[in-house]
Amino acid sequence: MLTPAFDLSQDPDFLTIAIRVPYARVSEFDVYFQGCDFKFYAKPYFLRLTLPGRIVENGSEQGSYDADKGIFTIQLPKETPGQHFEGLNMLTALLAPRKSRTAKPLVEEIGASEVSEEGVEDDDDDFDWEIEQSPYKEVSEVSLNVQGNYGFGGLRSGVFQRLQDEFSDIIDIKDPDFTPPAERRQKRLAAEMAKFDPDHYLADFFEDEAVEQILKYNPWWTNTYSEMLTILGKSQEQENHAALVSFSGEEKYQLRKFVHKSYLLDKRAHRQVYYSLIDILLAYCYEIRVSEGEKNVESAWNIRKLSSTLCWFETWTNVHEVLVSFGRRVLCYPLYRHFKLVMKAYRDTIKILQLGKSAVLKCLLDIHKIFQESDPAYILNDLYISDYCVWIQKAKSKKLAALAKTLREVSLTKAQLGLEVEELEAAALLVQEEEAAMEAAHCVSGPQTSSSSSEASDVEDSDSTTSSETEDSDSNQEELKNSESETVNSLQGPFLEESSALLIDDGGVCKNSAILKSDVRQGKPLASSQALGGFGPLIEELGEQLKTPVQISRPKGSVAGNLCCVQGKDNW
Repeated sequence: MLTPAFDLSQDPDFLTIAIRVPYARVSEFDVYFQGCDFKFYAKPYFLRLTLPGRIVENGSEQGSYDADKGIFTIQLPKETPGQHFEGLNMLTALLAPRKSRTAKPLVEEIGASEVSEEGVEDDDDDFDWEIEQSPYKEVSEVSLNVQGNYGFGGLRSGVFQRLQDEFSDIIDIKDPDFTPPAERRQKRLAAEMAKFDPDHYLADFFEDEAVEQILKYNPWWTNTYSEMLTILGKSQEQENHAALVSFSGEEKYQLRKFVHKSYLLDKRAHRQVYYSLIDILLAYCYEIRVSEGEKNVESAWNIRKLSSTLCWFETWTNVHEVLVSFGRRVLCYPLYRHFKLVMKAYRDTIKILQLGKSAVLKCLLDIHKIFQESDPAYILNDLYISDYCVWIQKAKSKKLAALAKTLREVSLTKAQLGLEVEELEAAALLVQEEEAAMEAAHCVSGPQTSSSSSEASDVEDSDSTTSSETEDSDSNQEELKNSESETVNSLQGPFLEESSALLIDDGGVCKNSAILKSDVRQGKPLASSQALGGFGPLIEELGEQLKTPVQISRPKGSVAGNLCCVQGKDNW
């Protein structure tokens, strides 16, 4: 027989059951319902449900079949009109047989003739979440060698003794079967202290743009929680908000695959189950937020690494211990290590618990899927998550509400984490202030230095101006000399022949060098006045102006030995 896909809904007077039976023989089907029992048969499908409320056959029941979709829709009247049936989306619990009440065949559970929503839990609605105290007892060394328990409710042991090599990467604790809880905690705290990186933490603390973006993300439970508040504002019926959480077809299929179990847990084990549930939900909320709902290959690692329950098989004595452990691990292991993410996951977990067990179950199903798709992490489904998915369907809604209230009243500070993050932040801020002060002082001294530089620059400009003026004066004098030389050179052509040179001696007499040499050899007197002719007064005037020796070179092409030296004096 095949168990068909089904869905339940309700209104104040009727319970509606939709059963999908494709390829069934519609001409032959049977429906039976009485009290809390419902049975449906259409070959090859068979469905048996244990309902959370009573139904009655009074002639108002109805049924229909959609041939295109292959869906039977059966509408059954409630025995008490207006009664709200809680847990209609807890499919695994609905599929459980009425009298299957024991976890082991040799154990009989007395007084369990009827199935209730609460299952086998304690009937005390006011669950005491305070620390349970007991007188101190001396523990012998022999008793410490007993096997350690772990898993859901501490019901498992000996698993890693034979599978240590295969699953050593899943958990951080070594030899969990022989490590007592106290030693597990000591090793966990030491590992967290060794892993804490101040540089990584401060980098996320100061450069928190990515963290602020993550904090703005709204997971699915945020809108659902707002809708619940709106409903509660209009109506005082708290049962109505359970319908706000819906399950996908894949999630419903997984719920039908779970094997229903009953868990015989004592009061201490019950408390551990609830505390560990908080720890797992905190890690899940962090992962969904930092990945913004887009799961990746690191999702399984994040969840199990941030949950001490899954990574160290940790046990708890109060809610505050769970928060401290989660806060420490967020600041030690993942990519984003910021205290704001710790508090955001804390508030998200409160919202999920207040939404009820439907929301909690939806989160657990998502965790189950993440671990199932991760090759080494699937063992955690067998140890914890699968049992949680079955157990939560029968958990008391009042206890979840009390747990949410207790969690909301607990406070968490950075100092309680024991990582000295406040001292790190204070020291880093002090260094930052000192650097800012040095930069400000540098900015103030900058204009003074630049003004001194400008003054020195002005002095240099002044000196350069003076030297420039001196150079200009020398340049003017050189230009004057050159112009005078050019003037004298311009006078050579008219009265000197190409083969002669003009020579002006100390007495101001200009002579032809060729004639001078010939006359000196022949002992004849120099006829300078006749040679100069009418240019004597002009040369005399130039000599008065120059008063300096001037050397006049021959024009290009003239004979290199004939020179005319001019020396100006006061008297010609």
